[in-house]
This record gives sequence, structure tokens and C-alpha cells, in this order.
Amino acid sequence: MSAFTPSRKNRRSLFWDRFATVCFYGLGAVIMLFIFWLLFTILSRGLPGITPQFLVKLPEEIDAGGGIGPMLFNSFYVLFLSLLISLPIGVGAGIYMAEYAPKNKFTEVLRICVESLASVPSIVFGLLGLAIFAEYFGIGLTILGGAVSLAFLNLPMLARVTEEAIRAVPNDLRNAAFALGITKYQSIRTVVIPVAMNAIITGVCLVAGRAFGESAVILLTAGLSTSGAMWDFNLFSPGETLAVHLWYVQSEAIVEDARQIADMSAAVLVFIVLLINLVFRVPLWFNNRKVKR
Repeated sequence: MSAFTPSRKNRRSLFWDRFATVCFYGLGAVIMLFIFWLLFTILSRGLPGITPQFLVKLPEEIDAGGGIGPMLFNSFYVLFLSLLISLPIGVGAGIYMAEYAPKNKFTEVLRICVESLASVPSIVFGLLGLAIFAEYFGIGLTILGGAVSLAFLNLPMLARVTEEAIRAVPNDLRNAAFALGITKYQSIRTVVIPVAMNAIITGVCLVAGRAFGESAVILLTAGLSTSGAMWDFNLFSPGETLAVHLWYVQSEAIVEDARQIADMSAAVLVFIVLLINLVFRVPLWFNNRKVKR
């Protein structure tokens, strides 16, 4: 019995399959190399000069040797406040759109509006926050204005990511939960959300990293200065963050070590963004182990 001889069409299909596989692996390798090169370039320039004093010291306007203490604190403070506002609303809106919203033209238009808002440049949200907090309410450039404006920026993406994550859960799991006699809310809480948690946490990582490194919104709503205190929890204090300080040092500062401060600030910013993603990944690992059981 003769061995199977592939036809000309099959040989052509195998060739293109192998060619596509090689191309995709090559693209993946190029992207990984670019990311590692970018991280190495930024971290190698800044990390060697970072000291504990640099992380907690106040900045200097004229003399060399300033730190980033208040700006680093403001970055975490604004990020925490923005997530405190955006997470319940964004995740709740995504669950509503996926599980409760009726299928009609209104919800389709609403979904298109949310998708459009997710692609709006951040400077637009900064101008919106400036108009609301600085001009309408007259409270000026504050941490509160920056946090709420960042929450506005994050809401559309959180809502869309959550909706798509909920919709990706197989209906068989919902039907099995309903067969056990539990309510719709119980099935969402105990079945749907745990299965969709990986994608939801990924969305939270994206918005958290974007919020921590955002500069345009903060510049227009929280200002280009701090109160001068290391730990200032006053919501109505000016809230310059690390990303804004990096821009200022690189473009406007007159201190002689401005370039070194910029390199170290960039390294700290990138390192913290990586750390944020790692911290948010920890619940995913526990959730995966729980789901597998």
C-alpha cells in the first residue's frame, strides 16, 4: 500500500501554514525584543542613581539634588481615588450592559457611545475636568479634580472590557446555575464573575497603568505643583504627579541635574507600572487555582 502523497493544493496549504507560523513567531520575537530594549534603556539609565532619599525628598527648584517624594505620593493617591470611583461604576455598567440591558436600538447607541468615549484623547477629559472643577465649581487645580477626571477617563474602557468579559462566559454555565435554582444575581456573583475575572483584572491593569502614567489630565486638573508636604491627604491641595513632574523636569526645569532627575523619574515610573501589573496579576493566579479545583 503506497504512502500518502499530498496533492499540489495540500502542499501549497502546508507551505503557507508554515510560512504564517514563522512570520507570527518572528513578529512576536520582534515585539518582545523591542519591549526588552525599551525597558533596559529606561531602567539602566535611571535605576543606578536612585536612592531612598531621592524617593522621599522634596523637589528643588534651583539647587541640585532634589527628590520626588510628594509627586510619588500624589501619583498613588490620585490612582487610588480614581480607581475607587471608576471600578464600581465601570464594572457595574459592564455587568448591566452584558446581563440586564435589553437588546434594542437604545442600548446599541449607548454601546457605540461608550466605545467612542474609550478612544477620546485624554486631553479632552483634562479640559472637561478643568471646566467642571476649576471654572464651574471654582475649586482650582486639586487632587480631587485630577482623580475624578481620571475616573472619567477610565470608565468607558472599564465598562467595555467588563461587558466583553461577561459576554465571553459560556451560556451553559448560566443554564447550569439556573438549573440549581439560584437567582440571576447569585449566578452572576458566584459563576459568571469568577469565570470572567481574568479578563476584568486585565482591564483594571490597563486602566491603572494608564492612570498612573497620565500627564495631560493631571496637568489641567491637578496642576504643576504640590503643597510641599510629603504626606498630604487634603483633597483640595494641588496634586502634581510623577508623570507631570517628569515632563516638567525634562522641558522646563533649570536645575543643573535636571536630566539625571528625569532619567531616575522615568525609571521609577516604569518600574511602578510593572509592579502594578504584577500586583493585579496575583488575584488572577489565585482565581485560576480556585476555578481549576
